[in-house]
Amino acid sequence: MTERELLQAVDHTLLKQTATWEQIREICEDAMRFQTASVCIPPSFVRQASEYLGGRCAVCTVIGFPNGYCTTAVKVFETEDAVRNGADEIDMVINLGWVKEKEYGRILDEINQVKKACGGRILKVIIETCLLNEEEKIRLCRTVTGSEADFIKTSTGFSEAGATFEDVALMKAYMGNGKKIKAAGGIRDFADGEKFLTLGADRLGTSRLVSEARRKEGPHAKV
Repeated sequence: MTERELLQAVDHTLLKQTATWEQIREICEDAMRFQTASVCIPPSFVRQASEYLGGRCAVCTVIGFPNGYCTTAVKVFETEDAVRNGADEIDMVINLGWVKEKEYGRILDEINQVKKACGGRILKVIIETCLLNEEEKIRLCRTVTGSEADFIKTSTGFSEAGATFEDVALMKAYMGNGKKIKAAGGIRDFADGEKFLTLGADRLGTSRLVSEARRKEGPHAKV
């Protein structure tokens, strides 16, 4: 797998609390240069980024982020607002308290309500694997499989740990209905990225691969 192919699977991500428009603009430039799948950015920058990119790269944003415990109504409103502002893809965080209470029906209903608010756009469901046991991960794979969402996603990158090879392999074993997998958080380099894709991931949530490509290619070269 070439580095170019790997970059095309990347959601080039900047979600830190102190992010500025200048930094967001820079990752938009990088995303166009390296032809990443999307930029994944805070909701407050979606309109600016969408206008700046002009359809040259998809804009992804996060909902209920990073803790997932706001109400379903808030998540639906956030999603509708993001779509109005130009978001092409939505990454939502589930309510992890509901997981601990085994309220999988409520989780399924919330996912489907958010998906409806997406208006046909891609929805990825973040389950924060580092806070779950194996049984919970499997149940959530089955829940997302039975939902209207498009992807299951490992992590926010803001909790105790990010994606692991073991978790992506587990997702590949238990996901069905053509659902896809996004590995996010802690992807260190192209070797990591390639292994995640080989294990079954379809997208990679990271900024490090583009940073590595920039170092290799220099400021003006193209991939």
